[in-house]
Amino acid sequence: RLVSAERPRGRMLLTPPIGAPPVADTKIDTQRKAELLANVVEHIDITTFDARPIIDAYGKMSFTSRDTARAAQILNMALEDQKCSTWLIMAGSTGAGGCLHVWRDMVTYNMADAIVATGASIIDMDFLEALGFKHYQAKEIPDDNTLRSLYIDRIYDTYIDEEELQHVDHTIYDICEALEPRPYTSREFIYELGKWLAAGNAKKKDSLIQRAYEKGVPIFVPAFSDCSAGFGIVKHQVERRKAGKPYVTIDSGGDFRELTEIKLAAGTTALFMVGGGVPKNFAQDTVVCAEILGHDDVEVHKYAVQITVADVRDGACSSSTLQEAASWGKVSTVHEQMVFAEATSVAPLIVSDAYHRGARRKREARNWAK
Repeated sequence: RLVSAERPRGRMLLTPPIGAPPVADTKIDTQRKAELLANVVEHIDITTFDARPIIDAYGKMSFTSRDTARAAQILNMALEDQKCSTWLIMAGSTGAGGCLHVWRDMVTYNMADAIVATGASIIDMDFLEALGFKHYQAKEIPDDNTLRSLYIDRIYDTYIDEEELQHVDHTIYDICEALEPRPYTSREFIYELGKWLAAGNAKKKDSLIQRAYEKGVPIFVPAFSDCSAGFGIVKHQVERRKAGKPYVTIDSGGDFRELTEIKLAAGTTALFMVGGGVPKNFAQDTVVCAEILGHDDVEVHKYAVQITVADVRDGACSSSTLQEAASWGKVSTVHEQMVFAEATSVAPLIVSDAYHRGARRKREARNWAK
């Protein structure tokens, strides 16, 4: 994750290590904390409203509205293309902001065959809620040092309870302790999380992780240690190393290989990208990786949409514009659209439009987890 966008560094340790004595003299103003965490973020449901009239109207406008309509058109084209496998790519904090169910429903309703995301999107946001915790609206934002004293983490105008997040850290540790000590790709590890949730451990039954596990949709997190999973894995490794025992590791090279294998099996592919950074580049690079492996006939990603607030002034646009990516042999410029907007404001409209137009109903589920 990008720290400025998803969660601050330097988290205070409230929960003591397992087996350690309780932290002494830790005092929190529980009443003030409860006041600040009184308003729960409610996730938008794309099935309860029909965005087609809005998208149709946007198509007759200009600026970001028309870009949004064209992005919706491209997503629908990808879903209508029976040869195309559609991938959901996520970075940033849209899950905390109220879009967790949008991404889950893309899996539920056969609009996403694979997912590449940041660790924060999958662990700190989705797995956190799967354990029964919430994200909270910041109706007021006091001094951030005050928030720190209350063990409240801030993402713009959204709060996460640090005590709840540390529960995620320790749950990951416990799961590591129960796994066979060997290398796992992030896809394998998240599969194990879905399996664990589905075995009766989920407090929230409809998380993205569990739904993807049930639907055979693999989730890749190429920078897996950069989230709560990393804290749990590091604790597991440190204790195992001290005891001279083998431990769980994350195989990032295996992640790249596995996603490239999916690209080769899929042939035609579409990228629906929310944010940019590592997940975006990781998914795009599968074309180059396939070529390195000797597959000269591999298709570039045929359809591509990116929703971002980044721009090109720093030479990047959160890992290049889609047009720039064409120079690297990653993306076709025939069906691509950049949408320069904050994703929670446009992504639910685009996905609702696709849901109600119904091309998803005719798609064959890919079950790339196999």
